[in-house]
Amino acid sequence: MAKLTKSGKALYSGMLNASGGVIDDLIVYYFTEDFFRLVVNSATREKDLSWITQHAEPFGIEITVRDDLSMIAVQGPNAQAKAATLFNDAQRQAVEGMKPFFGVQAGDLFIATTGYTGEAGYEIALPNEKAADFWRALVEAGVKPCGKLLALGARDTLRLEAGMNLYSQEMDETISPLAANMGWTIAWEPADRDFIGREALEAQREHGTEKLVGLVMTEKGVLRNELPVRFTDAQGNQHEGIITSGTFSPTLGYSIALARVPEGIGETAIVQIRNREMPVKVTKPVFVRNGKAVA
Repeated sequence: MAKLTKSGKALYSGMLNASGGVIDDLIVYYFTEDFFRLVVNSATREKDLSWITQHAEPFGIEITVRDDLSMIAVQGPNAQAKAATLFNDAQRQAVEGMKPFFGVQAGDLFIATTGYTGEAGYEIALPNEKAADFWRALVEAGVKPCGKLLALGARDTLRLEAGMNLYSQEMDETISPLAANMGWTIAWEPADRDFIGREALEAQREHGTEKLVGLVMTEKGVLRNELPVRFTDAQGNQHEGIITSGTFSPTLGYSIALARVPEGIGETAIVQIRNREMPVKVTKPVFVRNGKAVA
């Protein structure tokens, strides 16, 4: 969090246990040296709060749970413009020109340029008692003319197209960020920087670990969670990994997946779908950004 020096700047990170497993992935917003906001996954909220409270107590840090707030995600190429029609002048001015991964408190709205779809948009936190009316106003302003309401299945397709992890699938308390394409979130420097899980991660970095890759299958069929992924490395050794998330991509017109595999995988692999061995292309774990294919 030492990287956060500008008010409103957000940082995506993993919260680790001593063995280097991911307790949760979360977003931290910096406002002042003594005021930060954390946004965690709702499914892991209770264990997150327990862990944070346990480790904050010795430092005299006060934790305030904001269960008085709701969050609404407005995502897509027109999302920011449509949402802005519901903002007052001060709120529109507060978000004007705001870069991705920033947040601002503007009146009773906390407006952040974050999301879980790979698209532009806002995540808006607001008082519970105002959430339903704000939601209905969003529907009138944006959904009926040009958009759609998205349920979790559609959101999951979007996040997978964008190569975004889902907790309990790509990572959990037994899986290292190094095996979940989250190595970029780890601040290794300075060398004496101490953080929970560092010793375990350094051992994994030295001896090697699994990694998260993308898979593309252009033949007929759909890649699904927990299907086995098999490949032969350059030395002729056979290995097996597993699909962590898979679906059909409406944007691309074929099936995509994220898979956790041993090191040494090349450009192709085989996925076992029922009694068929299907060839797949191995790619970087990201497929679509802002509605367009990633080359």
